[in-house]
Amino acid sequence: MMSQKAKTPNILLILSFIFSYFALCNCECKFAVTNETTKIRGMFVFGSSLVDNGNNNFLEKCKAKANHLPYGVDYVKGPTGRFTNGKNVIDLLGDHLKLPTIPTFKDLTTKGNMILHGVSFASGGSGILDETGAVSGEVMSMNEQIRNLENVTVPELEKQLGCNSKEALGNYLFVVGTGGNDFSLNYFLNFPHNNATLTAFISKLITGLSQQFQRLYDLGARKFVVMSVYPNGCSPMVLARVPIPMRTGCFEPVNVPLHLYNTILRSFLDELMQKMPGSKFVYVNVYKIIRDVILTPSQYGFDNTKNPCCEVTTIEEGGNETLCKNGGHSCSNRAKFVWFDGLHPTEAVNIVLANKAFASDLDCEVHPTNIKKLMEE
Repeated sequence: MMSQKAKTPNILLILSFIFSYFALCNCECKFAVTNETTKIRGMFVFGSSLVDNGNNNFLEKCKAKANHLPYGVDYVKGPTGRFTNGKNVIDLLGDHLKLPTIPTFKDLTTKGNMILHGVSFASGGSGILDETGAVSGEVMSMNEQIRNLENVTVPELEKQLGCNSKEALGNYLFVVGTGGNDFSLNYFLNFPHNNATLTAFISKLITGLSQQFQRLYDLGARKFVVMSVYPNGCSPMVLARVPIPMRTGCFEPVNVPLHLYNTILRSFLDELMQKMPGSKFVYVNVYKIIRDVILTPSQYGFDNTKNPCCEVTTIEEGGNETLCKNGGHSCSNRAKFVWFDGLHPTEAVNIVLANKAFASDLDCEVHPTNIKKLMEE
């Protein structure tokens, strides 16, 4: 039988481990934001050009860039890579949350204290599926965006805050705006030779998105804002390809599949909350909000719902009626236009979207709650 004297060193050894653990453990994250009105400390942003604030500028072989005028004509820093004339919806949500401008991941200065309020990983031309971005050249898919968070930003954030990601990330908003390119640059582009039914393709998107949300959840993400895909069948890019006699409104053969996807996405997010304990999702029905703007423009202060505000590059010029021509002109009454280029809305529309996402009480616009209520939980 072991003597009391023999036991003592073991007890001391155990106690020394315990004390050393507590000495090294930082049990409270050193958050940069101490705003008492919100529990949201920052935003991490994922998706495509509708939420990209300049990542593609740093991708040499990328074809989808907005780093030239007239993009940014109303933005304080001029052309920055935002696919609109002024602020995009992420900038405007940041204003509601009283956050500084969210930095782009690809900017070499996005490190250290710069990441404490969040990072944007979004890349114009990207999609849920890796193959979607091939048309746009060098872009960062959703999977790559999440890998960048996992492998680069999270270790740096843990170092800055003095705690692990599972403690820290629950206080950040994870905004996801993706899926539209998977239709326009993948499904529709390859139709009818893609050998996939619409339901099978949507199922593939939902499966991919489910895996991506799971990765974010496993890292510690708990509060999500998910943007529906836009009604691209109403965009100037699509309408330019429709025979003139059929341009009476939105092109429904494009919108119907997008609406079906959005309906399935909303139900999927409800199910996901049940499978991910502690998670909260806000589904923003961008599709409906923009359709409402187009159907009743005067109610929102618009009078042009069909034409791009900027001069777009034509097919004859090597473009696709989508992006603004480098150095081309733009309309003077930009606040009256729904679309800035062939696919992306003006800042005026982005303001409507951000306001609705933040404070709407209509379940058909935000479900099951709005961002204002989410950030108070």
